[in-house]
Amino acid sequence: MRAQQAHAGVLHCFVLDCSASMLHGRQLALAKGVLLRLLQRAYQARAEVALVCFAGGRAEVRLQPARARPWSEAWIRPIAGGGGTPLALGMERAGQLLAQAAHRRPAQQRWLWLLSDGRSMEQPPRPHGADAVMVVDFERQAVALGRCRHLAQRWEGEYLVADALIG
Repeated sequence: MRAQQAHAGVLHCFVLDCSASMLHGRQLALAKGVLLRLLQRAYQARAEVALVCFAGGRAEVRLQPARARPWSEAWIRPIAGGGGTPLALGMERAGQLLAQAAHRRPAQQRWLWLLSDGRSMEQPPRPHGADAVMVVDFERQAVALGRCRHLAQRWEGEYLVADALIG
């Protein structure tokens, strides 16, 4: 997230997997920490941010697109986890949000960030309206399924292992 991107206008749409599988090994806590760091970077770059959370058959916009502001753990701590992994629903909701943003500001660059362990059988299409896709993999189970890597490849996005963003 470079400062010069702010001049053209950038929206970072974060999509957070809050399903039960993310509770194992404290992956959701780790994901919230990474999200907090990414939100801080967006604030420094003067970008806009949005947040969609999905779990248990629901996907909800927790933060409509808005100029990033200083964030604290107190804001992110209440985000809870549990239930199934409605990945397709989360991507559909993110796609709607990105389409609305494209209509509102057509020249704006729109980045989609999926933070997930990939523990879903669903293989949704790449959300429309995303100029760039970053898939951040939080999978830490002994038997890795590699679904986040597969999604990043299918969506022609960048694949990142969560640990690379922590340091």
